[in-house]
Parts: sequence; C-alpha cells; structure tokens
Amino acid sequence: MLGPLHGMKVIDLSRVLAGPYCTMILGDMGAEVIKIESIDTGDETRGWGPPFVEGESAYYLCANRNKQGITLNLKSEKGIEILQKLVLEADVVVQNFKPGTLKRLGFGYEEMKKCNKGIILASISGFGSNGPYSHLPGYDYMIQAISGLMSITGDKDAEPVKVGVAIADVLTGLYTCIGVLGAIQHRNMTGEGQEVDISLFDSQLAAMVNVASNYLCSGQIPERLGNAHPNIVPYQVFTASDGDFVIAVGNDRQYRKLAILLEDPSLLSKVYETNSSRLQYKDELVALIAKRIKTKSRAEWKQMLDVAGIPNGPIHNVKEALESKQASSRDMVVDVKHPKIPDLKLVGSPLKFSKTEVKINRHPPLLGEHTEEVLIKLGYAKSEIQAMKQNQII
Repeated sequence: MLGPLHGMKVIDLSRVLAGPYCTMILGDMGAEVIKIESIDTGDETRGWGPPFVEGESAYYLCANRNKQGITLNLKSEKGIEILQKLVLEADVVVQNFKPGTLKRLGFGYEEMKKCNKGIILASISGFGSNGPYSHLPGYDYMIQAISGLMSITGDKDAEPVKVGVAIADVLTGLYTCIGVLGAIQHRNMTGEGQEVDISLFDSQLAAMVNVASNYLCSGQIPERLGNAHPNIVPYQVFTASDGDFVIAVGNDRQYRKLAILLEDPSLLSKVYETNSSRLQYKDELVALIAKRIKTKSRAEWKQMLDVAGIPNGPIHNVKEALESKQASSRDMVVDVKHPKIPDLKLVGSPLKFSKTEVKINRHPPLLGEHTEEVLIKLGYAKSEIQAMKQNQII
C-alpha cells in the first residue's frame, strides 16, 4: 500500500525540532522529503548529545526519518539555482529561518511563486511574521515561559517549571503539518499555492485550550495546581500502600462508581454528587479518597478500577512506557535499517490508516548522504558536482 501523501514532494529547509517534526510526519505518510542542511555542521541537533549512537545524536534521529539529505550553501548563486530547480518540482517548502531571511537570500515566497505557481511555503518562527516580537528568535523553553504554560505547571508553592519535553516545538510541528494539508486542499480547488505562517507562540497559546478559556470567561488568572485539574475532581495522583498512581474521574457516573468501590458512605453524600459541587469541596473530598486509597496496593486498585471502568494508571518511566505490551501491540517502537547503526530503534508513528500505510522507508540521513543522487536527478553532471564540492557549494 502507498501512503496517503504518495506523490507529494517536500523541500525541508528547517532544522532543530518543529520543522523537522512536521516534515517527518509528511514523510511518514508517503511524501518525498528532501532535507537541505548547511555544508558545515548541518542541523544543529546533530551535535545535541550525548547520547550519540555511532556518531549520530539521538535528538537528530528522533525527527528526521523518511527523508533524503543533501547539503547546500544557500549564500551562493549556485546554491540558490539548485534550490530553484528543487522548488520547480516541489509541492511544499518548510522553513524556519528568522522572518525575512529567505527574502534577503533572494528567494522568498514571491520568488518561489515565479518558479512554481502552486508552491506552498510553510514558514515557522518564534512569533510569526508580524507583531512587536516578530524579529526575535524563539526557542521552546522561552515560549513555554512567555505563553503562560510555565505559570500553570508545577506545584502551587514551588517555582514554575517547563514541561519535560519540548512541547511547544512538537505542537508547532503538528500545527504546521495541519496548515500544509489545508493549503494542499486549497490548491486542489483553486490551483494556487500560498504561504502558511506558523509561530511557536501562537501554537502554544492555542494549546492552552480550557485553561485559556477559563481565564477569558472568568477573568481569574489560573494558578499552578501540581497534579490536580482546574475543572475536574478527583483527577490527580493518589498514594496506595506501595506507591503512587493516577485516578482520572471524568464524570458523575464514574465518581459514583468510585465512591461505592471505596466503601466510604460519606463519599456518597449529596454535596459530592456533581462535579461542580465536588470542586467546591475539593480539599476535604480528596483527603477522604486519599485515606481509603492507602489501604490497598496499586495492583489491587488497578484491578478493581479497571473492572469498574474508572480511568486509572501507573506512573511509568520512559523505559516502562516504551516497553509496555500496549506500545508493542501498536507498533510504537520500530526497528530501522541504518548504514552506521546496527540496531536502530525509533518511536513509531501514531497514525494508523485502514486504507493507506504509514511506513518508515528511509533512515534519518547522514549529513549530505543523498546530495549527489539528488543533483544527478536534477540534471547535473558528475564533473559539475565535483566542482561544486571544491567550491563549497555542496
């Protein structure tokens, strides 16, 4: 089976995480992706380690499969000429230079349109193409701070903390992928390409979802709640006789089942019948539940809660999560053939289609691995390619 995006050609001018994550998803769905890197060190994440495996950083490997890799000096006329030829055949270009950088190189969206009327340029930046911060660089950590995410993450009486993964980058990569697919559909209807302007700041603000809505509707500034939920109770970590686990009660029906399971008549009091009321008496309710939870082990509670249909789960470390039977059954850890790494494992794709296939056909490319192959397809002779290497164009 072919992937749902088979036939789409993508030029990836991005680096680090948000852009490469987007283009990897497009590649997973069958798009042909050519990753263009600088001729010296390439994508910065190649040096972001340890850990390294046979000289390749784990960070780089996480977001660059299903791509061909070439190196190109975009500050040279010949480099821009090669980019023009690539764009002529492409559907999408993804880039995350600072706003205006491509234009200064002489190849912004208007120049791309002259080569290819239907080209879609997805531009990723910290703050977008306009606004008082548009000229500033944007990294995930600072975006987590400035977007309000850190202000709601962590314990109430402790300092704000970041999420343990570069979540603003990941979300931006996902939003960029969505934007590209929307622009493709527009082009299918009109024949016209367009520029898609995606920022880390906008993406993280949008991902504040109910917390942002709580403020907009109430005017009350959300606070850090640790493992508690601002709108639902009980929905947090509890401590059993042998350690911690999570209970996530999402509605009144589930709460009543929990109350019966805990065998404490006071939990069936009228004041706890509805979620709104439970929020009002949150502290005393959580204390009652916590007292009962301590009487049994995590395994005992899990068995009982699962039978009752009450969402719950252990707090896995990364090893336990990746090696779980559920991850295995969903092909969420995959073996990938690599020219240098004999036993490369990568996180699989969460996309599961019934009619089309998501496959890993290419390992994350070595720096410049496919430069000659791509240039020959563009019509360059081997002698020209050798001259370009000597002149530091590739």
